[in-house]
Amino acid sequence: MCGILAVLGCLDNSQTKRARIVELSRRLRHRGPDWSGLHCYQDCYLAHQRLAIIDPASGDQPLYNEDKSVAVTVNGEIYNHQDLRAKLKSHEFRTGSDCEVIAHLYEEYGEDFVDMLDGMFSFVLLDTRDKSFIAARDAIGITPLYMGWGLDGSIWFASEMKALSDDCERFISFPPGYIYSSKQGQLRRWYNPPWYSESIASTPYDPSVLRDAFEKACTGILYMSVVKRLMTDVPFGVLLSGGLDSSLVAAVASRYLAKSEAARSWGSQLHTFCIGLKGSPDLRAAREVADYLGTRHHEFHFTVQEGLDAIEEVIYHIETYDVTTIRASTPMFLMSRKIKSLGVKMVISGEGSDEIFGGYLYFHKAPNKEEFHLETCRKIKALHLYDCLRANKSTSAWGVEARVPFLDKHFINVAMDIDPDWKMVKPEIGRIEKWILRNAFDVEEKPYLPKHILYRQKEQFSDGVGYSWIDGLKDHANQHVSDAMLANASFVYPENTPMSKEAYYYRGIFEKFFPKSAARSTVPGGPSVACSTAKALEWDEAWSKNPDPSGRAALGIHAAAYDAAEPVLQINNGNMLPEKLQDGIAHATTAAVV
Repeated sequence: MCGILAVLGCLDNSQTKRARIVELSRRLRHRGPDWSGLHCYQDCYLAHQRLAIIDPASGDQPLYNEDKSVAVTVNGEIYNHQDLRAKLKSHEFRTGSDCEVIAHLYEEYGEDFVDMLDGMFSFVLLDTRDKSFIAARDAIGITPLYMGWGLDGSIWFASEMKALSDDCERFISFPPGYIYSSKQGQLRRWYNPPWYSESIASTPYDPSVLRDAFEKACTGILYMSVVKRLMTDVPFGVLLSGGLDSSLVAAVASRYLAKSEAARSWGSQLHTFCIGLKGSPDLRAAREVADYLGTRHHEFHFTVQEGLDAIEEVIYHIETYDVTTIRASTPMFLMSRKIKSLGVKMVISGEGSDEIFGGYLYFHKAPNKEEFHLETCRKIKALHLYDCLRANKSTSAWGVEARVPFLDKHFINVAMDIDPDWKMVKPEIGRIEKWILRNAFDVEEKPYLPKHILYRQKEQFSDGVGYSWIDGLKDHANQHVSDAMLANASFVYPENTPMSKEAYYYRGIFEKFFPKSAARSTVPGGPSVACSTAKALEWDEAWSKNPDPSGRAALGIHAAAYDAAEPVLQINNGNMLPEKLQDGIAHATTAAVV
């Protein structure tokens, strides 16, 4: 990931202003420690902090068209840049950067080219011929982008709000799938897939189609959803928690590396990474998956105290006070530092699957397929405020780029077009959460994963790294936030009032770094249970009385509760699951004991 900062239409174009832009851009250097760039044209500035992944030698930004009349600063990766270059035969490319294609596409097609891009991106493009500009963000919001306004009439864009919070009177999170055009003076949505309207899909489930969609980005293009994300000129690896999603990513990637000469520039053995408290569920499962796939596995441990010591720094980097996000960001933040120390600059991760397939445990209580589908739509649309924000900023804090194949545009369209009845949790016929994804990769010949891993029940990352992590956070907050402080929370924090001592503790840290009301407004609020939206609380009356963001809060749903000393099996409120799932869960528990 890189860091971008653009200031357009400011009254001051002095050397003092240039120095200020450089100073603010420097706040993003953790995102791109490899090089810095700045393009100035009259009262417009485009700044860039580069993390060199593709063409490290000559791909410094900002990037330009042939005569430098078009300049662009980009954060992200354009996976289909080679195909797009082939369509631009009359254009002369100066670098091997995947992002340079943006300047030439604009020159060829004007503003209506963004939907041609296959990748994750946020960019600002300046046309010096008429001083017009556009800014755009990828379909789901995998890469972060903020938009702000100065008192002098200037418009600002930045990868993180820490670069504009001091100089902008107001700023917002730039909505994913949108473009801003200075010519029109407004935001408009460029990403309009069928599922966005939230109409109920009706396509029958075909496991081979779903499996193929995950392994191929789109029909007719020989890039795969996972494999194209191996596009890199630097060392890479996979974040492997041992859960279904990360294990499938690792399985597909390792298969490709084993048979592709082109992919073996960094060795035929895939590197995988996992973190947790000693004895945690994720560490055990990840080690088993790594052994099965034959990866070079790196297992990192942290203590509750080490996590607590990092909380302030985590909140500064991820720029949120959301409880679930902070719980999960902290171990990911610590792991990213270890990964960077090994010389790795890019990792692939499994974010997005739970939103697409209804993988969170509270989906067990969905009353019908219509409610199930609407909740998945709401969850995908909010990913940029939660999991995408966490995955991007936790890794970018240490100059590591995270790529997420489940959020491939084509894959989302295929998965969201399936009749949601197939996604429903139906224990009576052997369907647990994400059954259609598990079943799609449940092949007898050359199995992708062991059965009990393929059917391992959902663990939220903040739970899976070790249950005592969340308990430790709550205890720590209880020591620092009194009953009186929480009782008066609505007066101190009238907007998004914290409802627990843990939330109050995080809010205080956030306000220290980002005291403006505009900053706190970028963070979502509302009650939640096990990562649900507020709307889904209606599915169970007990949830609305005692909401908790932990996956374990979905009481009676969590099937395998692990203890560091002795795993305990709890299945569906004491009701037995079908034999196939009993065997899979029992196998997983037995393996954990061994």
